[in-house]
Amino acid sequence: QNEDKWDFVLVSDIHEMGSEKEIKRKKFLDELSKKGFTIKKIEDTKLFYGVRAPQHIFWKYQCLLTNPDSRQQNSSAQQDVPVTTRIRVVHFILQNTVTSDLEKLHDLMKKKVFEAAFPLHKKEEITGILKKKWARWRVLFKEQPIEEIRCYFGEKVALYFAWLGWYTYLLIFAALAGLATVAAGAIVFSSSQVSKEICDANNTIMCPLCDQNCSFWVLSDTCTYAKVTHMIDNEATVVFAIFMAIWATVFLELWKRERATVATSWDVYGWDEEEEELALQLINNPQHEPRRYQHSYFRSTIVLILAVLMIMVLIGIAHALVIYRAVAVALFTQSEVNLLSKHADTIAVMTGAVLHYLTIIIMTKVRSHQGPWALLPFLEKPRTFSQRENNFTVKIFIFQFFTNFSSLIYIAFFLGRINGHPGHYVRIAGHWRLEECHPSGCITDLFIQMAVIMLLKQTISNIMEYLIPWISHQLRKKKKRPKKRSMMLGEEEEAEDPCKKQWLKNYELNEVNVFSLFNEYLEMVIQYSFTTIFVAAFPLAPLLALINNVIEIHMDAIKMMRLRRRMVPRKAKDIGIWLQVLEAIGTLAVIGNGLVIAITSDFIPVQVYKYMYSPCTRQNHTSMDCSTGYINNSLSVFHIRDFEPHTKVLPEFNGVRIKEYRDYRNADDYTYTIQFWHIFAARLAFLILFEHVALCVKLIAAWYIPDVPQKVKNQILREKHINLCKEL
Repeated sequence: QNEDKWDFVLVSDIHEMGSEKEIKRKKFLDELSKKGFTIKKIEDTKLFYGVRAPQHIFWKYQCLLTNPDSRQQNSSAQQDVPVTTRIRVVHFILQNTVTSDLEKLHDLMKKKVFEAAFPLHKKEEITGILKKKWARWRVLFKEQPIEEIRCYFGEKVALYFAWLGWYTYLLIFAALAGLATVAAGAIVFSSSQVSKEICDANNTIMCPLCDQNCSFWVLSDTCTYAKVTHMIDNEATVVFAIFMAIWATVFLELWKRERATVATSWDVYGWDEEEEELALQLINNPQHEPRRYQHSYFRSTIVLILAVLMIMVLIGIAHALVIYRAVAVALFTQSEVNLLSKHADTIAVMTGAVLHYLTIIIMTKVRSHQGPWALLPFLEKPRTFSQRENNFTVKIFIFQFFTNFSSLIYIAFFLGRINGHPGHYVRIAGHWRLEECHPSGCITDLFIQMAVIMLLKQTISNIMEYLIPWISHQLRKKKKRPKKRSMMLGEEEEAEDPCKKQWLKNYELNEVNVFSLFNEYLEMVIQYSFTTIFVAAFPLAPLLALINNVIEIHMDAIKMMRLRRRMVPRKAKDIGIWLQVLEAIGTLAVIGNGLVIAITSDFIPVQVYKYMYSPCTRQNHTSMDCSTGYINNSLSVFHIRDFEPHTKVLPEFNGVRIKEYRDYRNADDYTYTIQFWHIFAARLAFLILFEHVALCVKLIAAWYIPDVPQKVKNQILREKHINLCKEL
């Protein structure tokens, strides 16, 4: 039975005898044999080599490391080595075995000497448990078997699913708060004074939205849009934004506690990755000299310049989307199709959001094909794989962050603020006007953009994420199935080799690479950014994230268990650099939501009007709504004679002198009024106050919830005491 326990399988094409590839393959396999590895060859349409490591390697591993696998250090100790440890040790030795030509397995795979190297999915009790309790759609709302995931895929994968499960659980509270915010907005859907004024403004004539043949329009035409805006933009949104800033902190603090509990129960709390790497190097080669840490300011500068250039490219793409929207609005407003001309603004926003989603897809593909990122390890020269992964994580996250958020940042903070005013519009290439905000505010544009991107990401992207591996697996099965051939005498036993069927079945599965788990983390962290950073504009984001994650957990499980080859188990005691990334997002969430309420939302201008300019300040009207007259106050007067020469005004308006637009400007010289500066000062004061309060609450929450539970601290203390007593 022990004879069939193969640690790894190497796959190669059948090369001609005496060919360069065949010689290189033989040299590599000979090196493994010298180290005591048992190798079994099975020939089919490809050559399969089963590899099993000698037991003394694992005995050395246990002697060198005080780890959870250690038992009594005797000859029977290897029986206690978990399968995940066996695979990890064998994988390390395979990757670091050097042939006489100074080539490693990685080099040989590049030269097509070997096609694949993978550990096996085996029919074991644990496989059955995972397929029954985890990797199927029927158990969508059941708890994950984290302990079994750890025993099969190692601590790193288990910690990812533990984190994802914890994040999904806490999203329930954020989703409920988001629903309550939307419900509060829906209650005042028709009763808001601001939207009532817009709906009743039948005599308020607004400036045209384009230069050529665009009519003036009546403010009351946008009644529904105003009601929807107020449903998102109300006092409840401010409370929700503060709640989400606290939620992000509490989530991370509670996760740190959960992680400490899990790491202690797995006995990896004090595990040292560097020590393990050094031990594996010495097991592989007793003469090994450790690679030293290196740092070069010159190389770091080059990396920084490359990163800035990539960010500039992404900002350039965001500018292209701005140009598209400006041109689209101009074309749609002049369209003969009534639907397009009437809703030009909204359609431009929605098509712009779809284009933004497509740029995210394209740039993600560009990123996944490495491109300039392939240069970074050579420039930075990280010492360990973990260090390389951390460096890579930070840069790729920044790349993906700007890809996803550059367009949203423009809509949130620049749209309608840099477009000038009638008679003096800011234009692209001197031709197309930049977009304006709706009289009831810009927050609905941000809402639409986020809703479109999140819905597309969670439907189309998730369907493709599952379908592509599934179709690829089906195609591989058809392609790789061995053709039936006429059996000759003496071949029957090879054809019935039980390993052959198992190895072929594993070979037919999709490939996994070292960054497979990285991609899953990245997807979730970007989603976390959407759920927290601009959540004030889109309170339904946590609900969409919750629905997505419930599906995502089991979709990832099915991919790992049924569609992909087995991942090489890796040890870990936490989620690594991702924790710092999540903490950075938490801080950005405070800044982002503060800016959305201060700048994007109409919350501050309304409050300034209520307390400084409304009828309530002049006379004591207890029964009157203090925002009465706000809309008329927020519009400025424009004389038609001051239009730019090339603006064509429709004939029926030629005799009319005065029209209105959204801004705080004087009627004679179009300079800013004193009210504009009052609002500007109030926005700034609110932003400073909001961010300081939110950050203080975050710090208090971080202090109030200890990172490590007392139970875990006491357990570690007790173990240290017992060990010292034994030594004494």
